[in-house]
Amino acid sequence: MQKFISLITLLLIFTISTAQNKFGNPEVDPIQIQKTFQDWSAYNKKIMLSRDFTALDASSKEISKESFLDQLANGNFIPVRLKSEAAIYIYKLFKIQPKSDTSIKATINQIGFDAYKNYKMEGTAFPKFSFKDLDGNLVTNESMKGKIIVIKCWYIHCTPCIREFPQVNKLVSAYKDRKDIVFMSLAEDSPEQLKTFLARKPLLYSVIPNMKDYMNEALQLNSFPTHFILNKEGMIAKVLPNFESLEVALAKESKL
Repeated sequence: MQKFISLITLLLIFTISTAQNKFGNPEVDPIQIQKTFQDWSAYNKKIMLSRDFTALDASSKEISKESFLDQLANGNFIPVRLKSEAAIYIYKLFKIQPKSDTSIKATINQIGFDAYKNYKMEGTAFPKFSFKDLDGNLVTNESMKGKIIVIKCWYIHCTPCIREFPQVNKLVSAYKDRKDIVFMSLAEDSPEQLKTFLARKPLLYSVIPNMKDYMNEALQLNSFPTHFILNKEGMIAKVLPNFESLEVALAKESKL
């Protein structure tokens, strides 16, 4: 009888352990990457919260992406990817250690806040617009219907915005045969400033000047660069913080 009870106990332990680990183990040690802010920052660059992923709370329970991002923005957690196939992303929340650098929590709260705000914009209509680019072409919501629109929001003195110019230019070239995909950018700067700047650092997007008020008020942006992908109905499909996430999201949207 005692052996039978022991067998049941072992079976229960195995079942619980299997349920907890069905999503796999962390790809890095969650405690080790909190040893210094530099350790965390190096790993954090690989995290892409704008992409589609399975979200787990600290107890390995599956939760909504909205809840996951909200906890990152307001809680005491870092996100760590679990081991999985290359195309599958599973992120789990891990507690920030008591002795960790306070900059880790401050940084991840801000990243979580931005990712949550971006996520809440998905599926909503892009604010009404009627713009003229540097070449005098008029662009409106109506004229862009039936096209996928990729929008880059930037300004001349934004170093990360300029650093990704070669990458986004390659992206434009990669989709040059897709007449249903339009690349345009909203810039804070004046036409004169932009023409001088772009003569030295070309951007293959159409460029729309004097967009500071529109980006601040209509889009409520507080982080640059920010990229939008609008679907063919003029709805926001994705809001993205960098080229890496843009490349992944556009590849998916272009196949729909």
